[in-house]
Amino acid sequence: MAAGAPLGVDVGLRSVANDPGVGREERLEALAAIASALPPAIASRGVTNNHIHTFYSFSPYSPAMAALGSREAGLEVAGSVDHDSISASREMVAACALLGLGSVTGCELRVSLGRRPDGSSLPFAGRKINNPDSVGIAYMTIQGVSAGRVGELDAFLAPIRAARLERTSRMASAASLVLRVAGIEGIDFERDVVAFSKASEGGGVTERHLLAAVARRLVAQFGKGSRLLDGIERSLGIKPSPKVAALVSDPNNDKLLYDLLGLLKSDFLDRVFEQPGERECPEASKAAAFARSIGAVPAYAYLGDVGDSPTGDKKAEKFEDEFLEELFDAIASLGFAGVAYMPPRNTAAQIARVRELCAERGLMQISGVDINSPRQGFDCPELVLPEFANLRDSAWALVAHERLSTVDPRADLFSHDNPLASLPIDQRIESYSRVGRALDPRRPDDVADALDGLFKGRYSR
Repeated sequence: MAAGAPLGVDVGLRSVANDPGVGREERLEALAAIASALPPAIASRGVTNNHIHTFYSFSPYSPAMAALGSREAGLEVAGSVDHDSISASREMVAACALLGLGSVTGCELRVSLGRRPDGSSLPFAGRKINNPDSVGIAYMTIQGVSAGRVGELDAFLAPIRAARLERTSRMASAASLVLRVAGIEGIDFERDVVAFSKASEGGGVTERHLLAAVARRLVAQFGKGSRLLDGIERSLGIKPSPKVAALVSDPNNDKLLYDLLGLLKSDFLDRVFEQPGERECPEASKAAAFARSIGAVPAYAYLGDVGDSPTGDKKAEKFEDEFLEELFDAIASLGFAGVAYMPPRNTAAQIARVRELCAERGLMQISGVDINSPRQGFDCPELVLPEFANLRDSAWALVAHERLSTVDPRADLFSHDNPLASLPIDQRIESYSRVGRALDPRRPDDVADALDGLFKGRYSR
């Protein structure tokens, strides 16, 4: 029995459901067989997660396995968010339906916060916002993408992926040079980086793919255990913290690749990093306007000053907290509809401030845990707390938004033609959360009654 596999679940089926080497339909067939052996009722605690990465960016999970992991963690709603890619969408929706979960799909991308739509300058060009690697560039999400608009979003993201691929290729060449100077065999971009991605299916190729290639090369060069740790320290001059050193030197560490990746992101990436350009990071207002044009929800991804990074790959550092009011004024004016934040990442004071600023500016509050490592759980137990009931409601509202607007664009939560358009955002979310909970998650296309009820006011107060 594989570690973490529940009793009675076929390990072979789990392997197929998470296999990047087979097609989407084969993964879903394996998941359907797994689902048939599960109890029909979900042992839910009211937890949701809207920010799960799949192997269409960098993650150990297929969309099918991400949905299964969410079900096993007791989630009610699971959402896929991949870097520069919406390719997980179809599989994620189908997988959640098989498992009786609400689903939300979207993507994450980087945008420039240097200019307003009229071309005038914003005061963020020289500031580190929510991106540890760049100044003037911010991460945002586009969420609640209806099935009928996925192709348009993919077309919008395609040139961004292409520009990132070119830049990552140059960084791979730089990394190879650093390795060779250190007496280590270099890496080949196509063989060691691209081949381990889903680029051929519209997936993104990120710095994590590059660092994973370096990590595999280090293991091939030095082996595992203390030899690996000694080799890294001696050849690259990297001296990890005692906690990370213990993980890297453990010869039986089945998560070694991800632990090495986190170490390299903190202590190697800056040696080869090349700043992204305009082709890779469109103006924030343009990205937000595009998201709204397809009926999706553009959201700023709040990071906040970092102490202890939950993913182990971010140094303690200051980000946007010192100018947060100014920033939130800007994103509201640039067309952002929401702010995404993660309760496990931030302090109570940070979260209280973000919530207050969102409420003052009418911004939707969206939450989830950034899942991209096997050391993370799919759960977000903080959302069980009464003070985060609004985040659970927002997740269900996005479920309803995505499913209903697929059939009728007027059901877009932010559409001017929405029957609830005159209501404040918190009241619209409350009504939409009722719709989302009333929908049958196993029948994602069955929304006729919900649409009728929405337009007749049955879900309003």
